[in-house]
Amino acid sequence: MKNLINWRLFFILLIVCVIASLLVLPYALELVSSEDEITAINLLLVAAQNLVMFAVVIFFGLLLSKQIGMGLPILQGALEGENKTKEFKAILLPSVFWGVLAGVLIILFSLPFNKLIPELNSSEAAPAVWKGFLASFYGGIAEEVLLRLFVVSLIVWITFKIKKTVDGRPTNFGIWLAIILSAILFGIGHLPATAQIVSLTGLVVVRAILLNGIGGILFGWLYWKKGLESAIIAHFSADIVLHVITPTVLLLFR
Repeated sequence: MKNLINWRLFFILLIVCVIASLLVLPYALELVSSEDEITAINLLLVAAQNLVMFAVVIFFGLLLSKQIGMGLPILQGALEGENKTKEFKAILLPSVFWGVLAGVLIILFSLPFNKLIPELNSSEAAPAVWKGFLASFYGGIAEEVLLRLFVVSLIVWITFKIKKTVDGRPTNFGIWLAIILSAILFGIGHLPATAQIVSLTGLVVVRAILLNGIGGILFGWLYWKKGLESAIIAHFSADIVLHVITPTVLLLFR
């Protein structure tokens, strides 16, 4: 049990994910037009629920990713005493670039849907910029832990048990299957929030899967090639474009 996973990494991820789940509350409550107040009891309940969920997700994510050669190579290496400064600098700007690109592509692909579904352009669909900034930590960290570290690793592990390469590694087919399926789940996971703004039609579902799938596939690819740190940086950068920079620009030109 002691050597199953890196327990220091486990607790770091757990604490950060729970904090991120609290930071997203102002954004989430406004998005669903909720009049609920953020009280100490509400914060404790959210923290407790996410503590349990992410404890399970992170444990199995670290366990499975270790078996398939994925994970968090930079952070884990640093916790084990290695100097990972060079590796971090090497992924930082490329990860930001891919994240910004994902954000821009999502905006461009959303334009036709905005014309077809005018309800999406309502002011209620755009929470305050500061709330979007706080929510970006949840997207960048918690969602990547859930969807990439856990879901992608789980699907890759399952396919790995069924078929592996001659040198004992997961197949590219298994990895891409995991990336695509997790991206679809990523899109479906956004539907409950979207349902608070507009009725769920086939077009709305397609929009959610397509737009979120752009980011999901890119973040999954980065997780595979560079590690979860790269996917986190990219996802956070994309959310900053979507929830901070874009709303700010729109306000300036309104």
